[in-house]
Amino acid sequence: MDDVARLALALPEVTEGERHGNRTWSVAGKAFAWERPFSKADLRRFGDETPPDGPILAVVTGDLGEKEAVLAAGHAGFFTIPHFNGYAAVLIDLPSVAGAALREAVTDGWLAQAPARLSDAYARDAGLGPA
Repeated sequence: MDDVARLALALPEVTEGERHGNRTWSVAGKAFAWERPFSKADLRRFGDETPPDGPILAVVTGDLGEKEAVLAAGHAGFFTIPHFNGYAAVLIDLPSVAGAALREAVTDGWLAQAPARLSDAYARDAGLGPA
């Protein structure tokens, strides 16, 4: 989670707080990434499958289409659970994810929640959009 904190807090106007007892990173009052331990119900839904032992990070995606694209990309560590059906976010098993994929997911989550003035400036400064 310290790597996540470093990545998230490097983005403009991010605050770190706590929600439901777990570390949460927000921009303009909107959470974009948070520590997401499994509930007892989550664990039961895994059945005979062994759940990732975490720590687990939840990250917002732009929409459900983006969520499906992220999952279809097949990056190690990315998954979802039934509790997240219909919700634009993915889960990441931190010990299994590559650094570049984690950085991209955290940044994309921030972009999904940041106000236009921040996301536009970020894209411009990163050479992703019009100057």
